[in-house]
Amino acid sequence: MATSEAQLQTELLRLVTCGSVDDGKSTLIGRLLYDTKQIYVDQLEHIEEASRRRGHATVDLALLTDGLRAEREQGITIDVAYRSFVTPRRRFQLADAPGHVQYTRNMVTGASTADLAVILLDARQGVVEQTRRHAYIVSILGTPHVTAAVNKMDLVDWSQGRFEEIVAELESLGLADLHAVPISALHGDNVVDGSERMPWYDGPSLLEHLETVEIATDRNLEDRRFPVQWVIRPVGTDYRGYGGQVASGVWRAGDEVVVLPSGRRSRVAAIEPVDEAVAGRSATILLEDDLDVSRGDLLADPDQAPSVVDELEATVCWLGERPLEPGARLLIKHTTRTVRARPDELLSLTDIATLEPVPAPERLALNDIGAVRFRLAEPLVVDAYVRNRTTGSFIVVDEATNETVGAGMIA
Repeated sequence: MATSEAQLQTELLRLVTCGSVDDGKSTLIGRLLYDTKQIYVDQLEHIEEASRRRGHATVDLALLTDGLRAEREQGITIDVAYRSFVTPRRRFQLADAPGHVQYTRNMVTGASTADLAVILLDARQGVVEQTRRHAYIVSILGTPHVTAAVNKMDLVDWSQGRFEEIVAELESLGLADLHAVPISALHGDNVVDGSERMPWYDGPSLLEHLETVEIATDRNLEDRRFPVQWVIRPVGTDYRGYGGQVASGVWRAGDEVVVLPSGRRSRVAAIEPVDEAVAGRSATILLEDDLDVSRGDLLADPDQAPSVVDELEATVCWLGERPLEPGARLLIKHTTRTVRARPDELLSLTDIATLEPVPAPERLALNDIGAVRFRLAEPLVVDAYVRNRTTGSFIVVDEATNETVGAGMIA
């Protein structure tokens, strides 16, 4: 199971699995790890022993991801279980999100950085209420690709008609780049290898699809955005560079640049250590002019500049135990900048059962999703979330406890 240098250089796909309780998410992930030989011998021996203690005739692959004692006792996934695995074609970072509605915040956490969401369904049940909730969450989080894994096909006699019924209902949910695969996680059909028991399906297995889905074009290469993480000024030299990670766009020497929120302009003198830097790449940018640039400032294309705002409206997923109420003392951390903020108005709350907005709620409780207007103590430099997931998102921090209590997507 050793990872070669060549494998480490392959493209990384971040994915999250979600679905209703008992749809088989943990079994599916266990099957992926088992059939791609990603399990250490001692791990497998431990899982085999645990399976025997539970009275299972075969290895319970779900135990590979259900690592918490409480969830093992209850037989459900509570927290987000992260796993990494590698194939010759791609590296994967996988988050297994919980199925219960009361763990919506864990689902948001797992899906917030995902390139692709795998929504698992029980072929017997089809699209249920929790399927719609998870579809809604991956939609508002802007997950670029969605794969529906229709599981337990063995329990509907491998029925093509049943699979097509479910796909038709899924298509009505308006999911981005939807692809559906009929599988049996328990038996391994169409998970890593194809299935002879469903000859009517001529598409790729789930793993083959994950290995080949195109994600390079998901990056925003148009809007140049570079949040300054630190200023590099070696003592006794004239060197002044700005370090950070490119949020979007392609950066090259000679590019015009505006420093926000100050609005001062310059040009890029050099990019280090490469000739050009693209979204996701860490780099140091040097400017032609000696400007006053600090951590938290944003370098951008002056012809496609983001907005400088002292208030903002956003969709907020509330993660805190204490409810969000107007006037609360909070911090908003946006890229590399943190400012004090107060919620001026709670505009609406999404009814988690109907997914319809309820206007003017008194508060947002744990796991609630709603629209909020914030007033900021200092300006932020933002884009709409639909345009740029990095500069269009933020986290909310309780000023008193320093606890992360919310995640926001700017309207």
